[in-house]
Amino acid sequence: MAGERSEQELVRIAKLHELREQGFAFPNDMKITATTADVIASEVCEDSEKAPRLTTAGRLVQIRDMGKAMFMHILDRKGKLQLYVKKDFVGDECFAQVKKFDIGDIIGITGYVFVTKTGEKTLVAEDVKLLTKSMIPLPEKFHGLTDVESRYRYRYLDLISNPEVRETFIKRAKIINGIRNFLNNRDYIEVETPVLNKIAGGADARPFTTHYNALHADMNLRISLELPLKKLIVGGLERVYELGRVFRNEGLSKKHNPEFTSIEFYQAYATFEDMMELTEELVGSLCEQVNGTKKVMYRDKEIDFSAPWPRISMVESLYVYGDVSREIDLNTLEGVHEAAKQNNVELPEPNDWGRCVNELWGEIVEHKITNPVFITHHPFSISPLARKNMKNPNITDRFEVIVAGMELANAFSELNDAEDQRSRFEAQAERKRNGDEEAQDIEEDFLRALEYGMPPTGGEGIGIDRLVMLLTNSPTIRDVLLFPQLKPLGEENNSGEAE
Repeated sequence: MAGERSEQELVRIAKLHELREQGFAFPNDMKITATTADVIASEVCEDSEKAPRLTTAGRLVQIRDMGKAMFMHILDRKGKLQLYVKKDFVGDECFAQVKKFDIGDIIGITGYVFVTKTGEKTLVAEDVKLLTKSMIPLPEKFHGLTDVESRYRYRYLDLISNPEVRETFIKRAKIINGIRNFLNNRDYIEVETPVLNKIAGGADARPFTTHYNALHADMNLRISLELPLKKLIVGGLERVYELGRVFRNEGLSKKHNPEFTSIEFYQAYATFEDMMELTEELVGSLCEQVNGTKKVMYRDKEIDFSAPWPRISMVESLYVYGDVSREIDLNTLEGVHEAAKQNNVELPEPNDWGRCVNELWGEIVEHKITNPVFITHHPFSISPLARKNMKNPNITDRFEVIVAGMELANAFSELNDAEDQRSRFEAQAERKRNGDEEAQDIEEDFLRALEYGMPPTGGEGIGIDRLVMLLTNSPTIRDVLLFPQLKPLGEENNSGEAE
């Protein structure tokens, strides 16, 4: 390995070996009394002897050597701070050690605050201590690790180099915490359900498979949180939610990662209309908490999350957003075929009205929606877990929230008729036998739970990653995942990402 090291790395390693001979052992006894932000916010005392002493620490990111004095900058979780290290103040031995510091080293400093002639709050060092020796230089241009593949693959360097990236993930944490607080304050309880399941149900998606050695059984990573959460509704936990990782064996794109974070919540004695109101309130409040306003810029467009959001059926949206002529009756298979032909849309399952409507909608409507819209009453054949509409059995009481041309949330009045659910599972199983790898299997234990009786329930799932994309103006899902899925090292020139 040593032969593969760069010259700079070899110099740093030699410095580390020298330090070890002097007794350096990566000390862990530094007691921090202030962050960089605390130092900057502290008052300046004109009498340096009476000034309070502060101890802080961080990564060394800039050095300006002026002979017997040095200006440095360190970076911690709160930001960047200037240090002033003078030989007369720290002593000959300490100053000699500081002279050997490298960009990237992690150091601790004790001193007092003063303001430079340029007006910058600065910590005057009276003691400086090396805490961690950096063996690899930071990227050549510290103020911008710009290679996209390197940023995603070496996220730790991205976080050091790009302050705006750190801010994105701080906002992500605030969003997740805000969702928990919102639901907890409405008497929901947070639960945890299995990641490994014999049956992967709750969505149309191809699962990842593994083998459980102790049980001698093939298992699937969950593709949805839905079915176990609804079992808990049956059990009397009438308001539940889970926020966790979900896994789908699908391609990569700007909107898709094979493992993603989802929040699903279920409320007994609620309908999909109740979920709409809850969603408007939840997302609007998160937007204000994170950005101070319900209006945000996403790419080059302003998105307004102020309620109420428009509510329009999937079929009606084809007329309003897709510009399909009102002379075409989209409630018939023939009408959908005519509209598809006019828009050059291929229909993979031409005999299924619901799937034809969905295919047409995906091609001519979804990308045209910017501000949040509730697309309601999806066709029955693409909604195997949703309650049929009482007036029109061809559609369901379901909605999706579409924002900036992508799905943000999916919800419905839950199907609680066990016999109806079994027939739909059987239809899905038949699709799977005929080659549809995304179709669901029959989940007998879920059907058994429904037979005990599930109250009327409203349920919803929201994609956390896409929500964070919208609220942080991040154009791709990889920008909001600390460790996005990438191709193996050596194949990174082809990321496999599509639109």
